[in-house]
Amino acid sequence: MSTLPRPAAVLFDLDGTLVDTAPDFFGVVNELRQASGFTALADDVIRAQVSNGGAALTHLTWEIDDQHPEFAQRRQQLLDRYEHQVGRSCTLFDGFATALQQLQQHGIAWGIVTNKPRRYTELLLERMPLGCELVICPDDVSRAKPHPEPLLLAAERLAIPPQQCWYLGDHERDIEAGRAAGMITLGCRFGYLSEPNAADHWGADAVLEHASDLTTLLSIYSQETT
Repeated sequence: MSTLPRPAAVLFDLDGTLVDTAPDFFGVVNELRQASGFTALADDVIRAQVSNGGAALTHLTWEIDDQHPEFAQRRQQLLDRYEHQVGRSCTLFDGFATALQQLQQHGIAWGIVTNKPRRYTELLLERMPLGCELVICPDDVSRAKPHPEPLLLAAERLAIPPQQCWYLGDHERDIEAGRAAGMITLGCRFGYLSEPNAADHWGADAVLEHASDLTTLLSIYSQETT
């Protein structure tokens, strides 16, 4: 990882990368399952589906696919319940608080590029203020990740060439989008991966085992500038 070029900006996916948002879903999914006569699921089973979005969590909650006549209604029911919970139980992944301080200290811009709709992203950031300089949601673009448009928009708004940006993500679509945008990509093995070694096969420039690895990596560049 030490061979990566120094970033002018570091961009993060949100769920499962910068923030552990899965705990917000644990009660939501299991309360809805039990109300429908299903048994509760282990936290890790729910966690593995969070980065796959509302459709995946709807399938997990009611064990129905998107062809079910009530799928859209059920998905909205889940999202309405989630809206009351979003941001109340989530935390930064351990190590990122220090990393964000490092970015600020060394004049490296940072932001969030997520497929989470702005309605829920803004509510999360209200309840868990991070002082983020830039947030790009699917509402801001015509094509969400894995298309590079959101990342290219982030670079444009920061006035930084994409080649000078790092993008961190816990899903293959994050790395696909980052590579297509011409950014340095870092896969996050600590995120919501369904398979522990999946990040090794995404073609990322580096894979972080733990969020604290970013702190270690940034420390290298901090030493170079002192």
